Amino acid sequence: MTSTTVVVVTWRGAAHITACLDALAAQTRPHRTLVVDNASDDGTAALLAAHPSKPEVLRLRHNTGYAGAMAAALEEVGTPLMAWLNDDAAPAPDWLATCEDTLAKAPLAAAVSARLTLADGTVQSTGVRLTADGHGADLPEPADEIFGFCGGAAVLDVEALRSVGGVPASYFCYYEDTDTAWRLRLAGWDVVGAEAEVTHRHGASTRPGSVPFHLWNERNRLLTLLRCAPRAVAVRQLVKFTILTAILPLRGKPDAPNFRLSLRCQVLGAVAARLPRTLLERRAIGRRATLGRGAVWDAWAGN
Repeated sequence: MTSTTVVVVTWRGAAHITACLDALAAQTRPHRTLVVDNASDDGTAALLAAHPSKPEVLRLRHNTGYAGAMAAALEEVGTPLMAWLNDDAAPAPDWLATCEDTLAKAPLAAAVSARLTLADGTVQSTGVRLTADGHGADLPEPADEIFGFCGGAAVLDVEALRSVGGVPASYFCYYEDTDTAWRLRLAGWDVVGAEAEVTHRHGASTRPGSVPFHLWNERNRLLTLLRCAPRAVAVRQLVKFTILTAILPLRGKPDAPNFRLSLRCQVLGAVAARLPRTLLERRAIGRRATLGRGAVWDAWAGN
């Protein structure tokens, strides 16, 4: 019986989607493959149609990003489990079996994070940790406990995911995994890691370090804090971000894109525009929580 729908999100993935689908076809555990195509215009659609594994394809009318595509896919999932997999990732044949078995052995866990390794053998992520200032950061080595899963290759319990509000579609890209893991933890669920190997090209579509990359990262980190963190933490980090932005003109030319005044002003404008909606979402998250925000923060932030 198929337990998992593996969701692969792609946008202009013609250069790497075939390797991902080949790796999924070689899995030792049966599954359903659903590819969400974010309106690619580079021949990706033809490659999907021609692939021998004949994946199901949900083609969106415009690019909704990773978060939007995952949210759309969740509405189409009828299996107990849902895997998140980047289109530039190639899982080992036992990846899915290992993740499913790990979840089965951890009844309080709603998500399992795989080990993502770069082409040169460097471990990119075994999960996500929560830093002292509220960043979701990749763990480069195995840990007994992890705060969250890396959305590049993870398996989630669908009922648990839906019960905490699903995927934050408006994030477009980045922090949708940290936000989701945080909400799962607030609802009393665990997140675990697995010795499930996945080779990852990393950033094949989004160019880490680019201006859009930093814009999405900074905006979504602040939104996640406003949604999930203790009030004092969220306010402190928002004020800190604002003050640093205000004094940037006094510090000369920035060394990194995320310290450009124009980018940070865009971030603050986007957060301000979304603030009423975000505060409503915060209230809804609080109603679903079984653990206090402070308890989760104290247990994981900076650890």
